[in-house]
Amino acid sequence: MGGGPTSDSDASTPPVVLKLGGSLITEKDRSETLDDAALDAACDSIAAARDDGSVSRLVVVHGGGSFGHHHASEHGVSTTAGTSDVDAVMDIHGAMTTLNRHVLARLHERGVPAVPVHPLSVAARPDGASGDLDLPSASTATLLDEGFVPVLHGDGVATAGAGVTVVSGDELVVELATALGAKRVGVCSTVPGVLDVDGDVIDAIDAFEPVADALGASDATDVSGGMAAKVRELLDLDAPAQVFGADGLAAFLRGDDAGTRIDGGSE
Repeated sequence: MGGGPTSDSDASTPPVVLKLGGSLITEKDRSETLDDAALDAACDSIAAARDDGSVSRLVVVHGGGSFGHHHASEHGVSTTAGTSDVDAVMDIHGAMTTLNRHVLARLHERGVPAVPVHPLSVAARPDGASGDLDLPSASTATLLDEGFVPVLHGDGVATAGAGVTVVSGDELVVELATALGAKRVGVCSTVPGVLDVDGDVIDAIDAFEPVADALGASDATDVSGGMAAKVRELLDLDAPAQVFGADGLAAFLRGDDAGTRIDGGSE
């Protein structure tokens, strides 16, 4: 089991928000199957960054991958289409909490004091599926202040007039980064960055339209919008964000450049 919280966590230090893509940590085309090597490597990098002092305050968000997306797709639930079927809700949420427990266990093995925050229990769309997400951040902020590493995930979310819809990890990242005043945001995926039409990494993006043609849908089942949605969400941030592959995670956590820099705040 992992160690306890660090006692020197400075509440005045802006946190780092890191998204681990579902396609990275699971075998996305095989239902409820982990990519053990990728998950282990990501957790190794997180533990190392905490141990060497590169990151003192960290929030992790992970995607659904082959756990949440398959169930959501099977039940016809997405970010815009909801369900009032309790079995469908529990299939989606149950799969995500199962994946979340796997992520927590790997972090605990490496001494990272990770604790879960389940969006279904705290978040809502009170104005319907097209309305803004209401994600109270006091729990996550207080856990950070107490030295923990909060770990959130894509999930179902209570939605007025639609029952329960899906909230993507990418949207959670944006909400958390804004509410917590993150100094930087990282999205770790299976690709080395945002790719142009020739398959090359785009160094920097500060607006959506110039890269719109290059951004297509995810190859595997994804109810949350693929890379185009990621870029749109990250452009909404004030803090600089980076999209990178597994090989760029350690560099990002050190504070170095990795993959594609997305900075809509510069417009």
